[in-house]
Amino acid sequence: MLAALLLLPLVGAAVVTGLRGNDRVAKLTALGFSLAEFALAIGAWIAYAPDGARIQQHFSFDWIPAFGVHISFGVDGIALVMIAVIGLLVPLVIGAGWAEKLPEGRTAGGFFALILLEQALTVGVFAATDVFLFYVLFEIMLIPMYFLIGSYGGARRQYAAVKFFLYSFLGGLIMLASVIALYVMSADELGGQGTFDWATLVQTVSDAPLSTQIWLFLGFFIAFAIKAPLVPLHTWLPDATAEAPIGVAVLLVGILDKVGTFGFLRYLLPLFPAASEALTPLVLVLAVAGVIYGSLLAVGQSDMKRFVAYVSIAHFGFIALGIFAFSSQAMTGSVTYMVNHSIATGMLILVIGMVIARGGSSRIADYGGMAKLTPLLAGTLLIAGLASLSLPGTSSFISEFLVLVGSYPNAPVYTIIATVGMVFAALYVLWLYQRIMQGPLRGAALVGATGGAAPATVEGGGGVAVATEPETKKILDLNSREKWVLAPLVLLIVGLGLYPKPVLATVQPSVDATMCAAGQTDPVQSAERQLQCP
Repeated sequence: MLAALLLLPLVGAAVVTGLRGNDRVAKLTALGFSLAEFALAIGAWIAYAPDGARIQQHFSFDWIPAFGVHISFGVDGIALVMIAVIGLLVPLVIGAGWAEKLPEGRTAGGFFALILLEQALTVGVFAATDVFLFYVLFEIMLIPMYFLIGSYGGARRQYAAVKFFLYSFLGGLIMLASVIALYVMSADELGGQGTFDWATLVQTVSDAPLSTQIWLFLGFFIAFAIKAPLVPLHTWLPDATAEAPIGVAVLLVGILDKVGTFGFLRYLLPLFPAASEALTPLVLVLAVAGVIYGSLLAVGQSDMKRFVAYVSIAHFGFIALGIFAFSSQAMTGSVTYMVNHSIATGMLILVIGMVIARGGSSRIADYGGMAKLTPLLAGTLLIAGLASLSLPGTSSFISEFLVLVGSYPNAPVYTIIATVGMVFAALYVLWLYQRIMQGPLRGAALVGATGGAAPATVEGGGGVAVATEPETKKILDLNSREKWVLAPLVLLIVGLGLYPKPVLATVQPSVDATMCAAGQTDPVQSAERQLQCP
């Protein structure tokens, strides 16, 4: 089943590429492959046994035998839930981009083929159990995203695409040095034959001297901190999000960025336990700095897509805080935060895309009073916004609650500072909603209300003149396709907010295994919940 999850999007990308002359058939084919992938992801989740082996559905074969490199894949609970999120978001992205106008000379077949290719590579990154294979996929997955931004994005798409690629690629090269060092160390420990197998490396190199661990930790950490991103390595994200097409922005913020926080859990803590503990204060400072910095800049944004980017930077600060608080409660909160952030922020970006499609602008100041014309669109924006600020009853609440409650025993000062971000979250979300949907009709909404153009005031000479642009099509509420795209996300936000057990039960054993591999114990344990390490 895991092999099918890896291969199906690749086959879909190849088929859709051959249909570039017929956009409608290409869209339908891409949607069909993405729905089949989602069905496989659900099947993999059902087949997964949370209380079974750490890595399940594992398969492996030689790739470069002379250097102990294997094509090796398997999933734990953390990787599984992220693969399921990918399976969910890709068909919704395809549905949301169904009527999107592409740049001249670009075809829907090429666009959706790149999305399916990106899906296949990202699934591979989460499922890789060979460290060298992980590095290769970590770098290769940049290529389709580079073309998605650079070929199909906004006016500054080339600048944003190059900046995105260079940041991530250079981070990966730094990580490569640590990957090579791991191989050399394993060769010394295993009597001359090195390995890149993740499970073997955890057993053989995790007892290395602290100074060695710190250097290797930093090689991986820089790459993951860029990908996440953590402040101050975040500057590529606002540009990439602002210039990417809406569906691509969903994948960028909702999926690709999670590779960074996934890397913290899968590689940093188990491979370098002593360094992880020694450098925890550094990571926690960057985490809470991201929470405050991202929140403050989100409040001051004038562009809706850049707003989402800074909101995500703040959320990634919470995720990093939970991971490096070394509490199974906080770490479980971080993993579920990764899932729920993908759902809530993915929905927020999609709704913003629908607003932009109606108004033709991403500037917040160009909107006002749209709720009078599009009540369903306003309602979905409100739901996505409330989920982003972690309102109780939404899926994000339980994640943020677990992070803060679990982090406090080990990192009380950092936790208290991070809670300030919750106050800012209410401010920036409600501010965005109020300016776009409430108040008097303004800009694009006024155009929609009149069925013509918004009046433009021109000062000059002896008074004020009113000028109008050519007549514009009236703004409509959500259509059937948009309702189908948003409905699953609304159901998950509410459903997981009321009943988060399916995700919690899946990730908890993997979190416990990560804590044990990092040599940590829970700061607070109860008779009902005790961390048991072999």
